[in-house]
Amino acid sequence: DGHSLPFHKFTMDELSNSIQNFSNISLSSKTDQQKNLPWSEKYRPRSLDEFESHVFISSCLTKLIQSNNMPHLLFYGPPGTGKTSAILAVSNMLYEPAQRGSMVLEMNASDDRGINTVRNEILSFASSRALLDSKHKLLILDEADSMTNEAQNALRRIIEKYTTNVRFCLICNYLSGIIPAIHSRCMRFRFFPLADTPMRNRLTNIMHLEG
Repeated sequence: DGHSLPFHKFTMDELSNSIQNFSNISLSSKTDQQKNLPWSEKYRPRSLDEFESHVFISSCLTKLIQSNNMPHLLFYGPPGTGKTSAILAVSNMLYEPAQRGSMVLEMNASDDRGINTVRNEILSFASSRALLDSKHKLLILDEADSMTNEAQNALRRIIEKYTTNVRFCLICNYLSGIIPAIHSRCMRFRFFPLADTPMRNRLTNIMHLEG
């Protein structure tokens, strides 16, 4: 056929070099992305033993993970005290990276799309079967105290109905913003403001790493 294109046979060396070049490009891209991350993400603790503060909370959560009997959780305290970092560290310890996409859902209750959208996504995630039969799925709901009492009661019913399939971690600034019916279904942890010394040590370490 006069219109066919010439076919090039790759040698093993050429194929190996192509794969290596692609790997280098991917690695370089990941490195650039890492450099551009804000420090709060770049140096977020990946596991509970990396926490400079909240030693008691970290110890309790580690024991719960080891017991394979994680309850529903309620984290409360001022902004910037490590609540979200703590539950993300828990998820890193519970699931392999390839599992987290299907086993963990992180949502914000004050989502601009509205509480009905949030509720529908929660229900869809909670009711779908876990990929790993041996583990519960994990749903992280930030700013849970922004939900109305009606929305919280609907959430409470979802928690009750799907408790064999999913564990919830609710995060809020004010415990008083969460209805008692949800309190009673969760293990509560209060996150106090960070002490100066551990925070200073952490920042000093980051400054050294950043050069």
